[in-house]
Amino acid sequence: TFFNCLLGLLRPDGGRVMFKGRDLTRMSIHRRARLGIGRTFQRVELFGGLTVGEHLLIAERARSGRGGLLADMVGGGRPTDGERDRVAVMLDLVGLGGMADVPVEALSLGHARLLELGRALITEPDMLLLDEPSSGLDRVEALALAAVLKSTQQERQTAVLLVEHDLEMVRRVVSRLYVLDFGSVLAAGPVEEVLGDGRVRHAYLGRGVA
Repeated sequence: TFFNCLLGLLRPDGGRVMFKGRDLTRMSIHRRARLGIGRTFQRVELFGGLTVGEHLLIAERARSGRGGLLADMVGGGRPTDGERDRVAVMLDLVGLGGMADVPVEALSLGHARLLELGRALITEPDMLLLDEPSSGLDRVEALALAAVLKSTQQERQTAVLLVEHDLEMVRRVVSRLYVLDFGSVLAAGPVEEVLGDGRVRHAYLGRGVA
């Protein structure tokens, strides 16, 4: 719900949505995306019948304004050298180097989530919204994803807004934590400080936890 309000899919009941000093509250979804907001979903959303590289090419052409409909972006001529280079760099960044020609149907869930992340990052967002990215991943895949997110923050200066219940992922990725309880902010601050807050422990672990 929070992400949908930020992106314009839902209208907030009160207050305003501000980003980079601009009021987005009544701005269209398309215009918000153009301002540099990217997103991945809890459920992986990929196009069947396309390869890993084609997914990134579509996103790159959307970023550059080359191509319109999905069919136009895929069939809009051979990739330019610049497009190939950007796709290759992104594949390496998210740990999918050498997998450009792999059909998405052949990907593990972990690799599919990394592809979704790459597809969002290639559009060069200033802020990336991630909805429970570790959902369904095993521990190795989750830690690999956390490492990619951390390097993205450090190397690209991309702000990452993460909704996540995996505390190990939270500890590895975020610098500031907000805990919501029935839609209200229960606690906010540095990660370990918030996780040690008695109110947070009570709300999420029960009354018997000190």
